Amino acid sequence: MTRHNLTRVGLTAGLIVLLALGGGCRSAQIDSSTVKKADAQDAQVPSLAGALPAAPVVGSLDYRIGPLDVVDVEVYDAKDLTRSVRVSEGGEISLPLIGRVHAGGLTASELENAIAQQLKDKFMEDPQVSVFVKEYMSQRVTVEGAVRKPGMFSLTGRTSLLQIIALSEGLDDLANPAGIVIYRRLEGKRYAAAFDIREVRAGRMVDPEVLGDDIVVVDFSGPRSNLRDFLYTVPALALFLII
Repeated sequence: MTRHNLTRVGLTAGLIVLLALGGGCRSAQIDSSTVKKADAQDAQVPSLAGALPAAPVVGSLDYRIGPLDVVDVEVYDAKDLTRSVRVSEGGEISLPLIGRVHAGGLTASELENAIAQQLKDKFMEDPQVSVFVKEYMSQRVTVEGAVRKPGMFSLTGRTSLLQIIALSEGLDDLANPAGIVIYRRLEGKRYAAAFDIREVRAGRMVDPEVLGDDIVVVDFSGPRSNLRDFLYTVPALALFLII
């Protein structure tokens, strides 16, 4: 990247900061080789506060059950039907009396209704069913780069960036603490946000929730850095940009 382009990138990043502080957060298109001229129309950034497209997250009412999740099913006044069951690879659970029930892609509320309807059709007059997602095994986050234990981790509840770093056994000695990047895909678009883990730990930067299918990359410091140009373009602002 030429000095002229680096200057333009620096000016763009500065304008993004000003816009974010002023509350004018929309969207910014980032290209790997050049950055469009920033103005009030195309240099505004979606933030973690809700400007990203809505995405059901672990523990939310809109979360849709996936393969290998574990759900607690409780039927009022029917202890034999109350149990924890794991969703099969094909998205089904098996329950006494009614057998297989399709659960994959349903919310907990929708699965409650499906089970209640089958019980009502065959065995019970007015079944009261509750479903609670106990383990979110279908939701996995990939962690790579300068951590002590890179790999894929299953979410078992709402999980923050600090918690996923802890699951990775912490940063490597050669990690760049200001180079933590979360990559996320929503509605066919790819987003990324950079974080400084020191600022997150100090409470001066938001500790974001990681979602299923997120990729967390911890950059190396010094000459081993693979994200230097990217981090120059998108500094640690805790803001998701379209990339």
